[in-house]
Amino acid sequence: MENIAELRKEARHERAELTSEQRKFRSQLKEGFARFLFTLTAVISILSVFLICLFLFANGIPAIQKIGVKEFLLGHTWAPTNGEPAFGIFPMICGSIYITAGAIIVGVPIGILTAIFMARFCGKKYYKVLKTATDLMAGIPSVVYGFFGLVILVPIIRGLRDWFGGNGCSILTASLLLGIMILPTIVSVSEASIRAISDTYYEGARALGATHERSVFKVIVPAAKSGIMAAVILGVGRAIGETMAVIMVAGNQARMPESIFEGVRTMTANIVIEMGYATGLHREALIATGMVLFIFILIINLCFSLLKRKEQ
Repeated sequence: MENIAELRKEARHERAELTSEQRKFRSQLKEGFARFLFTLTAVISILSVFLICLFLFANGIPAIQKIGVKEFLLGHTWAPTNGEPAFGIFPMICGSIYITAGAIIVGVPIGILTAIFMARFCGKKYYKVLKTATDLMAGIPSVVYGFFGLVILVPIIRGLRDWFGGNGCSILTASLLLGIMILPTIVSVSEASIRAISDTYYEGARALGATHERSVFKVIVPAAKSGIMAAVILGVGRAIGETMAVIMVAGNQARMPESIFEGVRTMTANIVIEMGYATGLHREALIATGMVLFIFILIINLCFSLLKRKEQ
């Protein structure tokens, strides 16, 4: 009987060891698969960016060489269908800069202050309403924003033409609309950054005698400036890359604007409007415009990164 009990005990011990080894093997297998999956997705992402860069530069650089760097980047005339075609995109570059700058002026202060209010001042009852509205704004299609701007904002700006001129489709209208469109991005990212700051910062400021408002604006917000800067960068990327809404309210005039109440054409709008029927050098010039836009976004991100590093 004792031998039988010992044999059973040894069998149970062997089964336990086998089960432990099986669990360890399964855990290693899962970790290896997860590591492979994450590596694969990272490689696909990097490869996608590389292929996009390769396509843009491979098609854009020859077009710029044919047209001429100075004529392409600094030319004021865009007339691809004339007898002597001209491919100057300087008005489109200025248009993209003007509208993006206007969107930043409108959207960034409102977005950051809204995020501060939602994170540190808003009650739970009103927070749910604001959070739902912000999430809803993020899901609205660009064409719906464009239709809103065309029906609401354009008539309002047109009503000012007795003082400033213009027909309502202008830099100001597009800036206001894009300022509204980038709000969800700025608010969501900024709020998450502010909430990620430890409460010990706030409690320390309060312990030193600072008011609630001073603790938030002098301690919490500066501590979250890295995330707020990231929100601004994402908002700028959304503004400069927007196409459909800008086409509907910006006027789409390929000329140098003299005031914010005149129409303008951005680089993205220029590509979308003419790519459908472009051929030959005209099509290559539009791809080169996309390359310039790509470089432009890289420069903006690099400048923000350098500014962020300098502040740190």
